[in-house]
Amino acid sequence: MSSIWSRPSPPRRPVLTREAIVAAGIAVADAEGLAAVSIRRVAAELGARAMTLYSYIERKEDLLALMLDEISAEVLVEEPLPESWREALLLMARREREVVLRHPWRVELISQRVAVGPNGLRHVDQKLSVLDGLGLDRLECWRILAAFTDYMTGFVVRESLERGAPRSEGINDAERAAVAEPYIKDLVERGELRRLAPMIEEGVRGADDNFERGLTWLLDGIERTIGER
Repeated sequence: MSSIWSRPSPPRRPVLTREAIVAAGIAVADAEGLAAVSIRRVAAELGARAMTLYSYIERKEDLLALMLDEISAEVLVEEPLPESWREALLLMARREREVVLRHPWRVELISQRVAVGPNGLRHVDQKLSVLDGLGLDRLECWRILAAFTDYMTGFVVRESLERGAPRSEGINDAERAAVAEPYIKDLVERGELRRLAPMIEEGVRGADDNFERGLTWLLDGIERTIGER
């Protein structure tokens, strides 16, 4: 055993910051899902005591709100935006989808109605800015924004749930299909799924482009409505 005076001093823990805490929370959520995030777990990742984190963040709900707002900054599109409002909205939609694929837990926080922060509000404002110059009133702009957001939310929620199912359920897509196959096959053989059966048996070529196609249909309808004013 060496003397205390001859042993090197332990490395000092960096001073905690709210930014570091939020980054650690995001890292945990990305790796293990939102359920793994807690003040105690984040503190452990930072080599700190849970009580220390409460000096920076009062409760878990605040941490989740800060995490959501931090990744909302990733959704913002660099300006200048495309001059075409359609192209600008398509660009924003693609960016939002990319962010959800990187951080699938964003869907859970949106469904929990976690408080919207400054980056989230900037994202909404940027989407509204795309409609400038179209001669629309505030109600029309809000309705277009709502339709666009509803489509985006619905698509990314479904996609995120499908991707996250193997982790949450403990089985992959092939195993899930194997469980469902017997009763689906029985229904097909009994002729109860005349329209669905060919899709089940032969697949649907090109079904993976639904995101872009659905957006195009939505924007086509909006453009037609604007043109008829």
